[in-house]
Parts: sequence; structure tokens; C-alpha cells
Amino acid sequence: MASQTAIILAAGQGTRMKSALPKVLHPIAGRPLLHYPVRAAIDAGCDDIVVVVGHGRDLVEKYLQSAFDSRVRTVVQDKQRGTGDAARVGVAAVAKSGDQPVIVFYGDVPLIEAADLRLVLEHKKASHAPLAIATCTVVDPTGYGRVIRDEQHKVIAIREQRDLENDDQRAIREINPGIYVAQESFLREVLEGLEPKNAQGELYMTDIVERTAKRGAHVTAIDARESVLFGVNDRVQLFEAEKRMHRRIRAKHQRAGVTVRGGALIDDSVEIEADAHVDTNAVLRGATKIGASVHVGVGSVLVDVIIGANTIIKPYSVLEKSRIGERAQIGPYTHVRPESEVGDEVHLGNFVETKKTKLARGAKANHLAYLGDGVIGERTNVGAGTIFCNYDGVSKHTTTIGDDVFIGSDSQIVAPVTIGDGAYVATGTTITKDVPKDALAIGRAKQENKEGYAPRLKARMKSQKK
Repeated sequence: MASQTAIILAAGQGTRMKSALPKVLHPIAGRPLLHYPVRAAIDAGCDDIVVVVGHGRDLVEKYLQSAFDSRVRTVVQDKQRGTGDAARVGVAAVAKSGDQPVIVFYGDVPLIEAADLRLVLEHKKASHAPLAIATCTVVDPTGYGRVIRDEQHKVIAIREQRDLENDDQRAIREINPGIYVAQESFLREVLEGLEPKNAQGELYMTDIVERTAKRGAHVTAIDARESVLFGVNDRVQLFEAEKRMHRRIRAKHQRAGVTVRGGALIDDSVEIEADAHVDTNAVLRGATKIGASVHVGVGSVLVDVIIGANTIIKPYSVLEKSRIGERAQIGPYTHVRPESEVGDEVHLGNFVETKKTKLARGAKANHLAYLGDGVIGERTNVGAGTIFCNYDGVSKHTTTIGDDVFIGSDSQIVAPVTIGDGAYVATGTTITKDVPKDALAIGRAKQENKEGYAPRLKARMKSQKK
């Protein structure tokens, strides 16, 4: 394939976002807006990708470096003088090769895909015209630049909404999504002569269409999907774009053999294997990876979690930055906090919370427990109401429990402490020192029964109440 260059315009401030964060870094389904146009260019086969940056350039450049490394380079538009000026800055950074095709489009159109770019690139190649553009015909063109054609139906100009000259132009429903392809030498030449002849006093990228037509050269147009023109300028459009992106992501996983119920929100970065089931209103974010035949229950939230095959995440559980083994059962209402390692066949039940704790195969904590900074052996059972007292007000300490240990309900394990294999901790015990292997640990107050005392106690309490 011949070398292809993409110039992505991402220098604008995005004042309507009302944010200190550059517009193109606002997240859509777990990735910044700008990520999707850049990925589309890569997937379309562009081997030189130039992103024109300006407002918030340090943050934008930092993200591009972390996400795409050397596959993307940036140039700076020091003053935002319009899209035409931004494109001119971009093409100035492109090597002078003459016949290399260059595609120019915007960085705030997250729904654009590689197929949309290839469509215009291939149309340009087949037509041999000096300039190819994408167009869309919509029911309501309000707010979009209109494609102006002459009596022979040739494209002769694009007029922005504010610069339309009459009602006939306002009635045009063919609009401009903002994708342009030209040979490098021609694009450089036509951009050089741009002048600010519009209501904003800016250099418009759209004016290259009229300049091309006035030379007597042909401007060819190809119909594109309407979704490619959905740009983001404010938080309302950001919300709508994310809804559409989540719909697209759900459909991708469904086609790959995953059951996804309505209302589930899945980030673009999430990986899910076939036969998994993601239930209603579950939220999967970040670097989450879901194994085969995993069931994620209603309302569960998973962030940066790796889950092994055949595990069940019951409703309304929250899992963060942790690893879950195969055939485990988590929830309902379980909170697995960062740096937890939950092994194969582990059960964590109602209102159990873990933090930086490792549970080996078959361990169980089915009810109302806090397990922080712990190491728990195979087949160990932790009873309801058990607490790992891991923090002394200054430092965190580790609780280590061996294999086949039974921890009775309502026990407090005061770290640092070790409980040996096969040990038994009686219900209501406070553990403050190590428990040897196979030992029984009991640490509770002595019970005293006072025969016949209850009626007298109740009478005294009633009299005090009066």
C-alpha cells in the first residue's frame, strides 16, 4: 500500500465544554475523544499521522505519547486562527513528496471509523480528482456547513451556517462532515492562498473546496455515514456521543458471542470472551478482562479487574484493580478493593470487603467481613462479622492464615499475626498473638448466669423509665 498521511485537527479550546481540560481529552467510553480519530487513521492504513495541537498541548501530547508512542507526532498551532490555518500548520510538517495522499479531518468526532476514512481515500484514488470530500444528506441541516453545487451538480463550495447567503442555501440538506483528501502538493498549494472571508475572520478549511472549483478543477464527493459528522462541542453532545459509542461497543461484544443486557455500560478498553454474560446496568471500565462464561450480575461495577472463566459476580458488587480466579463466586454486595487476589473457587458473599488481600483456592468469607492486608490459605473459612484489624493508626500490618483454618463469627484478628494450618478460632475471639498449627484459640469474656435475676432487672428498669 502506498504511503498515506493523516492530519487530525485538535488545537481548539472547546470553550463550550466550560472546562480546564482540553476538549479532545474529555472521555468517551473510557478513552479521550481524540483517541478514536487517531485509531481510525491507524486502522485505515495511514503510516504518518500528524495531530495539530494548541490549547492544552502538553496534556494532549502526553496522552498521545502514552497511547500511541511513536505512531503519532504533533505540531503546534500557536494561535487558533481557524481550521484552515490548523491544516496549513499540519501540512507544513509533512514531507514534500508531491503525490502522497493526505486525509484531513477533525479530532472531536469520536464515532468516525477506519471504514469512513478508507471510503474517501479510495474514492479519491479512483476519481483522479485533485480533491475528494465526504458529504452527508440529513433531514435537519441546521448548524452544518452546506455543500453548494452548480447547475451541472458539480461541487463548487461549502458554506458554513453563519455564512449562508439566502434561503435556497439554507434549505440545502447535503452537509459537510469535514473529511478531505488531496495529494500533498495540491493541498499545500490550495491552503497557502486561504484568506479570512467569513463572519469569524478565520481561515476555513472548507474554503479549499471553492478555491479548487474556481481553478476549474473537479471536486469529487462521496456519501458517508451520518455518524461520522457527529462532533462534540459541549457536554450535551459529549453525553450523546458516549451513548452512541456504548451502543456500538455492546453490539461488537454481542456479535462476538457475549450476552449483554440493556443498560450495561462497557468501556472501549474492556475485553470479554465468548459466552460471558453482562447483565442489566453493569458497568465495566478500564483494563477489565472478562473470561469465558463469566456472569456479571445486575448493577455490578468492575474497574481494571481480570476475571477467570466460569466465575459468577452476583448483583451490586464492586471490584477494583484486582484479579479473580476461575469458578469463583463473588457477591451480592461484595467490595473487592485494589490489589486483592481472589483465587479459584473462592466465595466472597454479602457485604464482604477485601483490600490488598490474597485468598487461595476454595477459601470462603460468605458474610459481613472486612479482610484487609491479609493472606488466606486454601479452604479456609472466615465467619460472619470477622474483621482484620490491619491499621494501628500509623502503619498497615499483615494477617497470615494457613490452609483449612476455621475462623468463627465475630472474631477480631489484630495484625500482625499468623494463624497456622488447621487451626480453629472460636466465635467471638480477639486474636492478638500467633496461633499454632491445629490449635484452638479462644479469647472471649467469661459468661456468668445469675439465676432468677431477669425479672428483678426488668422491674428496676421500668421504674427508672418513669
